[in-house]
Amino acid sequence: MKKTETQNDAQNENIFAGVWPALLTPIDKNGDPDFNVLESLVELMIEQGLGGLYLLGSTGQGFLLKHEDRKKIVEVVSAVNSGRLPLIVQVGSLTTAESVLLTQHATKCGVDGISSVGPIYYSSTGSSEMTLKHYEEIAGSTDLPFFPYQLGDKVASGNVQDFIDRLAKIPNCKGMKLTTNNLLEISAIANASKGQLDLFSGSDELMCHASLCGTIGAIGSTYNLWGSECAKVRKSFVEGDFHLGSSFMLTFQEVIARVLPNFWGFIRQAMQLRYKLDIGMPIPPLGNVNTQMPEKLVMELVEQVSNAADYKILQST
Repeated sequence: MKKTETQNDAQNENIFAGVWPALLTPIDKNGDPDFNVLESLVELMIEQGLGGLYLLGSTGQGFLLKHEDRKKIVEVVSAVNSGRLPLIVQVGSLTTAESVLLTQHATKCGVDGISSVGPIYYSSTGSSEMTLKHYEEIAGSTDLPFFPYQLGDKVASGNVQDFIDRLAKIPNCKGMKLTTNNLLEISAIANASKGQLDLFSGSDELMCHASLCGTIGAIGSTYNLWGSECAKVRKSFVEGDFHLGSSFMLTFQEVIARVLPNFWGFIRQAMQLRYKLDIGMPIPPLGNVNTQMPEKLVMELVEQVSNAADYKILQST
């Protein structure tokens, strides 16, 4: 049967784009994953029509969780999601061998992509050779698209083109997650990749700005709370609405700067007040100096960002 134009478009569409929450991992009072809240959180993200879900990065506390807990989180999210949103799992661990085991497990769970940081402890003293070999072992253990994490000091070293050329030769390397506040770094990577890699911005504060530097999506913690607003604004911005993007991002950056020193305390209260979901406090040392904020202030900040997303409506009334 001849395929329709719509069917062809759907098949050619890149699923690795748009706004993806770096999914929070709810933690119970015993310090274990709260799978009931996790299921509700996944349903919330699906209802908001986001681009996909990024699991077990630093926001998801992947490095602080037991190996078996990480596996079960992937199983639970995959089951609840049931193919409705694309899933990328961050499998970085203290050892390459454990990263490979987590990759193989995620592959069996039917996720859509794998991501990993470089060698965690040794990244500051290790060479790009160590990082590339680490990535090769992970990517070579699956047929899934691979999204290595940020380059970090590899950009500052001035050898971006060589690193990206070699990265692009790694089997299944589809793109990168770039957590940097330096737009020149993002542009350098985009230019070096020559369109071969799908780039996600990992800095929430630069969600729209980074799209001017070659990113096709954004992965971030605050999209758990303001996912629908951020998805709407980013889409409008890349389609040409500069005024909405500019107005929203100024407000968004102001609020992020205000809550960042107390992020875990704020995000827990905000998720409770807005969505009736208690994600708990993270596993120490994460959030171990965070405190509660006045509820009125928390909701004022939540509404400040939400209202900024309705810039065009507010301006016309």
